[in-house]
Amino acid sequence: MAKLILTGDVNLMNVTDPAVPFARVREEFCAADLVFSNLECCLYTPPGGHSFHNEGFFADPAVASDALRGVAIGAVGIANNVNYGEAAILASIAALDAAGIPHTGAGADLTAAAAPVVVNGGGLRFGFLQRSSVYWPTNHEAGPHDAGIAVIRGHTAYQVPMHKVRPEIPPMNRPGIPPVIVTWADPDYLRAFTADVGALRARADVVVASCHWGLGKDELQYMRDIGRAAIDAGADIVVGHGPHYSLAIEVYRGRPIFYGVGSFSFHTGHGGRAHGDWVGMMVRANVDKTGLRDVGFQFVRHNAANESVLCRLADEQAELADIRARSAAYGTVLEADGDAVRVVLHG
Repeated sequence: MAKLILTGDVNLMNVTDPAVPFARVREEFCAADLVFSNLECCLYTPPGGHSFHNEGFFADPAVASDALRGVAIGAVGIANNVNYGEAAILASIAALDAAGIPHTGAGADLTAAAAPVVVNGGGLRFGFLQRSSVYWPTNHEAGPHDAGIAVIRGHTAYQVPMHKVRPEIPPMNRPGIPPVIVTWADPDYLRAFTADVGALRARADVVVASCHWGLGKDELQYMRDIGRAAIDAGADIVVGHGPHYSLAIEVYRGRPIFYGVGSFSFHTGHGGRAHGDWVGMMVRANVDKTGLRDVGFQFVRHNAANESVLCRLADEQAELADIRARSAAYGTVLEADGDAVRVVLHG
């Protein structure tokens, strides 16, 4: 049996001491067979400096590398909305390679960006691949000859509500009724993604699909499209991130889709502002060659010293109640297990 830990957004911008961000979780990370995180920053120093008014999140390459290596983070995903621009992406990849940290989700061209990474741990082969549906329209998506990230395009339409599908929608005979927002995953991108998941299934004992997506606390239809398609193609776990919130969990065909695990280490964000006392989720899974045996999570918060702190469940009852209610819409059952929460995979 091997222990896998999955985290949400890790942004090491403005970190000066590599020992600080993960000090409170170092022991558990180092004891796990593999830790995978969404790295939401580029390990890059812009030649002309950086304005916090720009979107890019740039972390000191040496400090960030030491922080990741110091807690034995075994692999990172780098397809997300702040990894953009050829110079930043290629420099960040070079820094990760120099530090010996495997990665997936971005590259010098589309083939490299879409490639999964397979990492050995606990006698198992762990396969990871990452896509983003949140990205800029130019200079961001990888192309056949262009550096960038691997994406799954999501589309949006605004529909006149012809039917009363929700209680709060007023009758359609009233001027000014708001539109229904409809989203869906681009079919061509989704087919390419599921083909990659299927190919990875043949190479790995455990397959994790990591997805950067979302808007607020809603699980939009395109997210459900992608998550369920990943499971159908052979993924054991789907872990979502992007909104800095903890979202619902769906158990689909006996496998979990974490629609949003929130932030894990995210001190400074847009405009150089501190992100405050957010709450995220650290996912723990026990796996073997037959697949996923059990999975759960523990809430995590951020303290004033920029440390990620695992929470007592007794202190997070409101957050647990919210996630339980959201997850219940999918028929998911969550059970308290000490300070952790267990996801019931089979009824």
